[in-house]
Amino acid sequence: MCGVEMTGDLLRLDVGGMSCAACVASVEKIVGSVDSVKAVAVNLALNSASIQLNKSPTEEIVDGIIEVVNQGGFSATRQSESEPLRERMAQQVTDEGRKAGLALLLALPTIYLTMFADDMGGFAGFDARLFYALIMTLPVYFWSGMSFHTNAWKSIRRGTANMDVLIHLGTSVAFFWSLAVVLAGNFSQMPEIFTNAEHVFFDGVVFIIGFVLLGNYLEAAAKLKATDAIHSLMSLQPNQARIVAEDDYTEMVSTTVVKSQSLIKVLTGETIPIDGILEDCKASIDESTMTGEAYPIRKKSGEEVYAGTIVLDGTIFVRTTKLADDSLISNIIRLVEDAQAGKAPIQKLVDKISAIFVPVVVLLAIIGGLFWSTIGHTWVDNPMNSGFELALMVIISTLVIACPCALGLATPIALVVGTSVGAKHGLLIKGIDALESVHKCDVMVVDKTGTVTLGRPKVSHIEILDCEVKEILSIAAALEQESNHPLSAAIITSWSNVTKEKVSISDIRTMPGMGMVGEFDGQIAAAGNQELMAECGVEFNTELNQSIEKATSKGSSMVFVCIGSRLLGWIEFSDLVRDTSSLAVKRAKQMGIEVVMLTGDNQQSAATVAEKVGITTVIANVKPDEKVGEIKSLQNDGKKVIMVGDGINDAAALSVADVGIAMGAGSDIALDAADFVLIRNDLIDAVSSVELGKATMRRIRTNLAWAFSYNTLGIPLALGIMLPVTGFLLPPAFAAAAMALSSVSVVTNSLILRWWNPVKI
Repeated sequence: MCGVEMTGDLLRLDVGGMSCAACVASVEKIVGSVDSVKAVAVNLALNSASIQLNKSPTEEIVDGIIEVVNQGGFSATRQSESEPLRERMAQQVTDEGRKAGLALLLALPTIYLTMFADDMGGFAGFDARLFYALIMTLPVYFWSGMSFHTNAWKSIRRGTANMDVLIHLGTSVAFFWSLAVVLAGNFSQMPEIFTNAEHVFFDGVVFIIGFVLLGNYLEAAAKLKATDAIHSLMSLQPNQARIVAEDDYTEMVSTTVVKSQSLIKVLTGETIPIDGILEDCKASIDESTMTGEAYPIRKKSGEEVYAGTIVLDGTIFVRTTKLADDSLISNIIRLVEDAQAGKAPIQKLVDKISAIFVPVVVLLAIIGGLFWSTIGHTWVDNPMNSGFELALMVIISTLVIACPCALGLATPIALVVGTSVGAKHGLLIKGIDALESVHKCDVMVVDKTGTVTLGRPKVSHIEILDCEVKEILSIAAALEQESNHPLSAAIITSWSNVTKEKVSISDIRTMPGMGMVGEFDGQIAAAGNQELMAECGVEFNTELNQSIEKATSKGSSMVFVCIGSRLLGWIEFSDLVRDTSSLAVKRAKQMGIEVVMLTGDNQQSAATVAEKVGITTVIANVKPDEKVGEIKSLQNDGKKVIMVGDGINDAAALSVADVGIAMGAGSDIALDAADFVLIRNDLIDAVSSVELGKATMRRIRTNLAWAFSYNTLGIPLALGIMLPVTGFLLPPAFAAAAMALSSVSVVTNSLILRWWNPVKI
């Protein structure tokens, strides 16, 4: 069935009835034929489709797409008319288990009757042994295997061939041949080919359907487990909030009706329902579900708290800043769902192969059957009664063993598990293409302020040359109030602690990469770096330069303040290096990644911080627009570059890098420029996200290698390539078991990612 969720020009569908990569290609072809569809990506693991439209998704467009999906042989209903995806997935596990259980239960007596039982006499003119085997096979073929038959005909009607076609052809050939052999014992008018036959394939029918269904059952159960992490995130946010009305009266209401700037009350042990700011209170908050942080965080009035986190001590009051469906956790879920619905480039190649794979296999099976039925059986010691029976064995085994389930599941299952476990630890894989790029990267470029350092600089010293402390702080604060740079916040904080006197500065504007300028008493007032001071006509003599060099040698950042060409002095800042930065740089180097610091700060200050954390290459005094050029320069040298920045000033550099990692996702969760988005503002998480990307890609490549190797080896064996040498011919039941095992092995290999953990601090 099919549910629908619309976001802007993006339409997401839950699509049912897909069984392999060929089905994925069919759905993409069907939906892609609609005029309003710009692009579509179908995910087999989640039974979903992400559709990019070239216009807003009106009801008419949505209904039209759903109708097209229905007509193409896949069922579709609106989400409001169907049970939630999680429940449908759980029901699928149950259904597959019941069908597989019946098939495997009847498989044992069937194989005994067809291969081991002695003559059991007759029954109503039929061979009793074969007749009882037929009775055992009927419910398996017509009930357990019915979905294969119906889906196969739907596929054939739309001009495609998928896994169901192979299963249907293989089991139908085996069943109706065997049925004809049974009937031939009681109907003399049957052709001699059946009356002279000694072999039936009822055991193949039940084992093929039984093993395939068992594989489907294990796959469905694995898919359910693969989505555990993201569904646990979905369950974190409460659906009710205790809103505070007038006279401190509280009322439980649905979170969907709580407006921004409402005051809500959360008791000890409860989960915060909506993002907001603490008001007149403090408490310890468990944010492990959001960030992976093991220890509670002490929060006080004015600090931000997030939906899905737990209050450990005390009652708190939260002034909401967002609506429930725009909370951080909601954005995380949407981001992960978008990533899981996407498709890595390597999967696109697999889909192209799968689109022609089934027809090629059918052709090979026919050629193999013709060969063994005509001349091949005369060259070997035929294990069957006739060449025709040998040909049937080859055709059935080839059709069954070649089912492309493993190919179709190789990429999406690993992607679902990787993105889900990443979300659990606050590491969001946003760009699917980055998964293939990240393992090739050999350079990690990091910003300094807020990335290597804490990003919360404090004024450590004020050097006065031609004014008082109050004057330089007032001028600087008046200019910096128009900026969101971390140094600006430190200046304003220091000014508010020293004086409340305000000065009037007009025409304030930003000089990119240099600082702020404005007009004060008919003169230019400026706060920024030495380059900006030079632009204003300030001259630096030898004594000044020596003092400045002494300050920068301590690793201090500096903001100079002038009025006209008169230098008032400068303000020095200290910014603590993150405790984890040294470990992050060390781990990156262990992965073979060179770490480069790229910053707008001065060379000496940047070099001092870089030395503390083990970075040897520093590119300083770089303006925001020049960072792109530095990234491109590294790429021109043949480097694959990862850029780690705060996602705001570094947006252009994040976009041009081969892989962009945005830090501090709490304030900018939907940053378009990044491929990886981090919940915590910590460099160690950037390294962990690279390791997660590499681990996920390793699983995908291992899965694909296994799937291709399995088909490369299995198809020749089923075609009888070893028969002339060893006398071995792969029976249909063995082919079915091997096919099911290949799919299960791919899923199991992907599920290993569930135990992945980030870098230990």
